[in-house]
Amino acid sequence: MRAVHHHGPAAADPPGGGGSRLPRRGPAAARPAALLAAALLAVASGCASSSSEDRDRASRSHGAPSQPPSRSPRPVPAGLPGMPPVLDPKDIYAADRPGQLSPVVKDFPSRIYVPNTTSNTVSVIDPKTYEVIDTIKVGIQPQHVVPSWDLKTLWVNNNRGHTLTPINPKTGKAGRPVDVHDPYNLYFTPNGKYAVVMASLDRELVFRDPHTMAVKKTVPVSCYGVNHADFSPDGRYFIVSCEFSAELLKVDTEKMEVVDQQRLPFRGAMPQDVKISPDGKTWYVADMMAHGVWVLDGDTFSTPKLMPTGRGTHGLYVSRDSKSMFISNRGEGTISVFDFRSRKLKKKWKLPDGGSPDMGGVSTDGKVLWLSGRYDSEVYAIDTRTGKQLARIPVGGGPHGLAVYPQPGRYSLGHTGIFR
Repeated sequence: MRAVHHHGPAAADPPGGGGSRLPRRGPAAARPAALLAAALLAVASGCASSSSEDRDRASRSHGAPSQPPSRSPRPVPAGLPGMPPVLDPKDIYAADRPGQLSPVVKDFPSRIYVPNTTSNTVSVIDPKTYEVIDTIKVGIQPQHVVPSWDLKTLWVNNNRGHTLTPINPKTGKAGRPVDVHDPYNLYFTPNGKYAVVMASLDRELVFRDPHTMAVKKTVPVSCYGVNHADFSPDGRYFIVSCEFSAELLKVDTEKMEVVDQQRLPFRGAMPQDVKISPDGKTWYVADMMAHGVWVLDGDTFSTPKLMPTGRGTHGLYVSRDSKSMFISNRGEGTISVFDFRSRKLKKKWKLPDGGSPDMGGVSTDGKVLWLSGRYDSEVYAIDTRTGKQLARIPVGGGPHGLAVYPQPGRYSLGHTGIFR
């Protein structure tokens, strides 16, 4: 494991972070230990400090990265025990083609589920009419709506309420909340054996039963703000972003252990969403303070190179044909489109009236990108072919980890919908 220079949190959790638990703000680089107690108190009390715009202006610019050299195809190792075999070693998203729904979800109505962090509700949108058709009361500070591994349940992560609220996607009805401490984000191992709770402020990865959420193993981490993640093609490891200490973790899935750790080479970095390329060779990590996407080799856990995309880079979403990746730049109201084959940014779309595009997903047919407007109490529907804004829908306060459901795929790895 790399030597890690531990440093304290950059700030208490802002709405800016992958989870942004409070009013808009961004962390600085390392802060004195004396501020830690005040920072945590701010999280508990809902206080805010400096704005993310001020932080954005203060952050340094970076040049374009040299992309990792292309490599000849490598065989996919034997998968994690119990994991469904990879359909296509050249495209790990082969099961996510338009309309390719699992029999489990074929009767589920198509809906957009929007967790509103400051309203403590989930807005439910009908994508055909672009209208909110229901509002579900949930726990305190819902961050993400997460599809379960077996696709049968949507879990609402009530971060400060310390519960998960299950929603039946067939009926749209919420069930009895389950006690889970600090559930900022939620993932599932590729074999469906464990749920993995990203306990951001607790500084823990908590492996739980995927149905009852009973604790199976708690893994303390030295970084601060475990946030987003994605899994290798064989499922044997996953990479986690730590938004408040500018670090990445590499975790052995089967052993449930951190096996490597590194700090990003940018002062004040704030890593967010994590995504692996269709061929399984390259990893991408959005960074809202470096204003771009870090590019690295996950197998070797190489030093990442920065690809600038736009101010406040936040979410990463793969197109249904596996050719492109949509990148939301929350700080400037734009979406960058990255081409996997050429490894270059090919276009940038700007929301006509500005906005704060955050988390979301792609429609079943692949024609619409849905994103929450984090600071504007709205949701955006964007044409994936032209970048045209199709709708702008008012929702509750602080919309965050929006889930499009159902989506194509055989099983879910969690977050707002990572399907394989």
